[in-house]
Amino acid sequence: MKKNRLIFILIIFIMVMAACQKKQDAAAASTAGPVPAETEGNLLVEVKNMMPEKFEHFFAVSGSLEAIQDAFISAETSGQIKTIHVQEGQRVPKGDLLVSLNSDITRNAVAEVRNALDLARTVFQKRQELWDKNIGSEIQYLEAKTNKETLENRLKSLQAQLDLAQVRAPFAGIIDKIFKKAGELAVPGLQLMQLVNLKRMRVNAEVAETYLGKIKQGDRIEITFPTYSDWRLEASISRIGQVVNVKNRTVLVQTILDNSQEKMKPNMMVTLRCRDFFAPAAMVVPAIVIKNDLNGTYLYTLERESGGSLAHKLYITTGLTEGNRTMVVGGLAAGQQVIVNGYNLVKNGMPVTVKR
Repeated sequence: MKKNRLIFILIIFIMVMAACQKKQDAAAASTAGPVPAETEGNLLVEVKNMMPEKFEHFFAVSGSLEAIQDAFISAETSGQIKTIHVQEGQRVPKGDLLVSLNSDITRNAVAEVRNALDLARTVFQKRQELWDKNIGSEIQYLEAKTNKETLENRLKSLQAQLDLAQVRAPFAGIIDKIFKKAGELAVPGLQLMQLVNLKRMRVNAEVAETYLGKIKQGDRIEITFPTYSDWRLEASISRIGQVVNVKNRTVLVQTILDNSQEKMKPNMMVTLRCRDFFAPAAMVVPAIVIKNDLNGTYLYTLERESGGSLAHKLYITTGLTEGNRTMVVGGLAAGQQVIVNGYNLVKNGMPVTVKR
């Protein structure tokens, strides 16, 4: 009996507490004012008012760097390397002496020719004095003159050979690598050292021939470096090749870069970002709001009605996509409102409320 009485008292207590809670909720509702019919139970969404805006599309292609002045230095004549005057990593000015070859034989020949030339000049001077006085034969005068001129030409030739024994820098730069040592044999065409000037670099990239009609010389491009992730440069296309590579159907595209700080190195990889499409006024939406079904491509727009706002499924025709932006080429007009937040939760005809 006591147990039943306890249960009855507990039930009465619960009913009293429930009645008090209803009174509190009613008081709170009356204080906050009436809830607009449009927002009751509606999904909150965000919209984008469609207006024409600029749209650009880019394509990326990999390339590599090349020093404009980069040469493998070799001797112009054969001979034993007598002295290497530079070291790896050394900066040299244009015309600086790099390597001297053994030229003892040529120097001895120069000395002999000079002695013979001194005698030939003396003989010619004497013959000319006699010839001016009508003394002696003409043939003797011509022989002396020819002998002198022959020796002079021979001396010039030997002097040129001596100059070839000295290998000089064709341009200012850095000695990057030395391949030979003193005492070894130098042969024309055999590399002695590599000289490179890093002040100006050339970018070489192979671009698919399908882009030939979309790029031209002088177009602005953006260059990034995998080695320097935070470094970007803007440049322009300096040259487009005239021949398509039959193996990979590409065309050479080049641009020139200033490298006064010498951060760029030959053969370093780069990425070129080239613009292949531009529209000054286009309908552009976030790419993520676009969906597809069996009937085509669509997105959701906001439609105003007397009873409130509804989500409307709108089929569109899309164009190019750049990053997270897609150009809409059909089905969407300026002034329409596209749902850009909450698009995954709405359905066609669903009441929605625009988030303020």
